[in-house]
Amino acid sequence: MNKTNISKLVCRAEILAMTKKLVAIESIVNTRGEQDIAKFIYDYLAAHPYFLKKRSQLVLEKTVNDEMERYNVLAYVKGRKGVSNRTVVLMGHMDTVGVDDFNQQRDLAFSPEDWMEFLQNERLPELAQEHLESGDWLFGRGVLDMKSGLASNIYLLTYYAEHPELLEGNLVFIAECDEEDSSHGILSALKTLKKWKQENKFDYVAAINSDFVAPGYQGDENRYVYKGTIGKLLPSFFITGEETHVGSAFDGLDPNFIAAALTKQMNYNPDLSDTALGESTIPPVSLKQMDLKPSYTVQTALSAYVYFNFFVHSWSPEKVLTLLKKQATVAFTNALTSFEERYQTYCEMSNQPYRSIPWEPRVLTYSEMEEILIRTHGEQYELHMKDFKEELLKDEMLDTRMFAARVVEESWKFMTDKSPAIIVFYSSLYSPRVALTGETEDEQRLLQALDHAINTLKPEYQYPIVAKNFFPHISDMSFIAMSDNMHEIEYKVKNTPSWGEKFHVAYEDVFDLNIPVINIGPYGMDGHKKLERMEMTYSLEIVPNLTNHVIQYVLSDENE
Repeated sequence: MNKTNISKLVCRAEILAMTKKLVAIESIVNTRGEQDIAKFIYDYLAAHPYFLKKRSQLVLEKTVNDEMERYNVLAYVKGRKGVSNRTVVLMGHMDTVGVDDFNQQRDLAFSPEDWMEFLQNERLPELAQEHLESGDWLFGRGVLDMKSGLASNIYLLTYYAEHPELLEGNLVFIAECDEEDSSHGILSALKTLKKWKQENKFDYVAAINSDFVAPGYQGDENRYVYKGTIGKLLPSFFITGEETHVGSAFDGLDPNFIAAALTKQMNYNPDLSDTALGESTIPPVSLKQMDLKPSYTVQTALSAYVYFNFFVHSWSPEKVLTLLKKQATVAFTNALTSFEERYQTYCEMSNQPYRSIPWEPRVLTYSEMEEILIRTHGEQYELHMKDFKEELLKDEMLDTRMFAARVVEESWKFMTDKSPAIIVFYSSLYSPRVALTGETEDEQRLLQALDHAINTLKPEYQYPIVAKNFFPHISDMSFIAMSDNMHEIEYKVKNTPSWGEKFHVAYEDVFDLNIPVINIGPYGMDGHKKLERMEMTYSLEIVPNLTNHVIQYVLSDENE
């Protein structure tokens, strides 16, 4: 195949129509709407002549290990241009965030025309007003994140279902649920991908996600495609102090004081930005800071709890905890130094004798504490914690993060040395980082395909199309490939108190598949916000053609 002669797809009207149909379905995550949209997509594809004849190549599959009933839609088309097992996976999520921000106009969120008509009479920010009047932007919940991307994938699937003679290899389609919360959709789909790989001898050489892209900063006119994705961890800190009556404040150590020092040390700290391939992550920021007192008393808290968002490009979960042990030690030291200085000043003011403080900085990982407790208490501790976790699971209102905190709190009760300490652990799932470096032949070919697609299409579009290394948001790309090895994952598991009881991720399935993945998605602004909007020229014309060029290049035997 001559890659310079890939036919341009004329698809704007068709993808726009499908986008509007998808947006009209209220598929907010963790609601019945996730079932509704899956059923709609399945029925739409099931009525296609290709899948009427090949019904086994289209499935509506219920998610596994999920508290809700919801479904994925998966399908595949086998090409007839030559004989090849090479396979590209197209993926995109069906769910959206909620619409509480629309207030009384909630119902308009799912009808772009009605919503845009309403906005004509509203006072909008200057740029949003310009977009509204341009005729090239579509407003509404899900138009950007990411139903236009999903509509593009549906178009490409049906295009090759109608023209399998143009497809050299195979095309797999996934419309997954629950991307906006816990990724039950893509994690469930991995089992089907593995089954199809075995049954059909599929050689998964690339995956293309179609999540939305946005400006990187104010005034940024680039349209980005991404060659991998950021990873996300939730490092958490259980902090114990020494309780005292508030009337004798300096006789104890308030864990909130240590927590405040920790937040000051970590929040916005560029030393904790992970730089790789010339790109740096946003530094960590706290997502919760609280003490664990159940009610008001005049005694200081026994313990506090803090957790932080933490993005990674190249650091493993083990490296992150090692770094954070050091940061926690610095914070603890700073807190004690400040405590001591203030105590000395107070003693001078009140003409009281000063005594040296008895505490030293003390930081352990959860797995280090577990080793101490098992060594000290053995089976007694292990059986107690097993029963405790089973009882804790009965509280359906307790989320994964608080479940983990309560487990650490209970474990701490078994510690012989109860002097103030910080216990570092993870309290939620890990979204693995994916770095596409060209280390394998498939990665090299995918990178070449992306460069070729950009160079071919950028003369047809007025704004720059720029490739970057890491998609900057959490996405299901993290569960189709991963750059960590299983040893690094096992370390993370050992330091996740809620693992196995509150949640479980089959990282071994991700590792087994490990499909090189990129993101080519619709462009727009204000995703997850009331003025969510999508630029139609790029999203409905350039995106499907970029994706198609990558499909054709990757599946071609020209580079064999």
